[in-house]
Amino acid sequence: MSTTTTVYPVSSLSPDLKAALQERTEGRLRDIVGANITTRYGTSAASLSPFHQAIAGKDVKEDPTITMDFRRDVPLTDYESYSPFVAKFLEHPRKQSELENLLAPGLPSYIAISSSTTGNKSKLFAKYSRRWPNMAFARRPHSTDSGKTVYFYCFAYRDLLEVIGEDGEEVKKVPVCIGTCGMVRDAENWPVETDSTRMGTIMPGHISPWATGFITHHRSFLLIHALFALSEPTLDKFVITFLTFFVDLIHHMEEEWDMLITSMRDGTIPDIDHIDHVRTYLQANFQVNPQRAEELQNIGSPLSCSGWAQRVWPNLKTLVCICSGTFATVMPKARSVLGQNILIQNVGYGCTECGMGRMLNVNDTETFVLESRDVVEFLDTSEALVHDNILQAWDLQPGKYYQPVATTQDGLWRYLIDDIIYVTGFDPRNGSPVFKFYGRNK
Repeated sequence: MSTTTTVYPVSSLSPDLKAALQERTEGRLRDIVGANITTRYGTSAASLSPFHQAIAGKDVKEDPTITMDFRRDVPLTDYESYSPFVAKFLEHPRKQSELENLLAPGLPSYIAISSSTTGNKSKLFAKYSRRWPNMAFARRPHSTDSGKTVYFYCFAYRDLLEVIGEDGEEVKKVPVCIGTCGMVRDAENWPVETDSTRMGTIMPGHISPWATGFITHHRSFLLIHALFALSEPTLDKFVITFLTFFVDLIHHMEEEWDMLITSMRDGTIPDIDHIDHVRTYLQANFQVNPQRAEELQNIGSPLSCSGWAQRVWPNLKTLVCICSGTFATVMPKARSVLGQNILIQNVGYGCTECGMGRMLNVNDTETFVLESRDVVEFLDTSEALVHDNILQAWDLQPGKYYQPVATTQDGLWRYLIDDIIYVTGFDPRNGSPVFKFYGRNK
């Protein structure tokens, strides 16, 4: 388990902490406004007209009064403000001249599909390339790993949007995909144009070929990852989107244990549905291993004993996944399979629209500290959710519930996020709010 010193939140901000928090926030806000105010949305949205009048003649990136103008004149927005602009990416033909600088500078890296956790129709958000190395919740997935990791990442996309230039030639392909797919592609510089060059490759630190990320059927996706994971006795980390997916993985392995053992003994990818398009790449990277098959047969299936994972992978140290909120309900099941010595680590807190936080302490899956390259403001849920009640990070009070409001590098302006957080204090190192996820505003 981690030996990192535990950080305890403070109940109030000292003058120095407040000043540091304000300085960081003001600088980010000026940068975002400076970049996005000249976009097509920034120049044409009627809701931004008063703000444009207020900043006329000012140096947007340097004038400190810009942030005051922003807070006074920029109203709350919702998805309906942006949907006509996002819809342009779905029209034909997709001309560079009409899509460039639409919501943020340049063309988007991908169009993210929201997870629709509330049961509503999924939304689409244009996501532009970011400078990932300083993002605690989106660090490059294998750049610092020295061990063996199984990454459960989906790299498939729902659609591929071809953008053409003035000469009619294609200038870019923009995938429409889930957020984690686009985020990892962007962080690793894995454009769709070069997908075919990676399909049979096992990336450094990984244990399965890149093609496993193109299996879109949930059960087949998990079983193939399981097969490669079981074949690697030195595995030391799992990285999977949700803790519930890990529990699904365990149940599928339990159901198909004999098949997995037989495949390993014979060195043959099993005959399961929905993998024919990548079978060649999988088989080329899968070796016959009767000794490992015998070891696993003697250990037994995942639900045959408590702490099973530690027997299968003696070096396993960490499971990284989203495991707070509703996902925490399966924690006891996961813990029974993992045992007590394997760290379950949350990846952070965010949503499709905006990344908002990292873990305050690595072994605490429920407590986050605000960290974002975007600007996050707040509304007290006990008050009316209106412009005049928007609060800054330094205005928050421990023991209260808030709804985030995001202004992002991707072109959202004071966008109301449907989450509710519970503030518990402030980070004593930099003054950022410390909070727990409470639920969705339904």
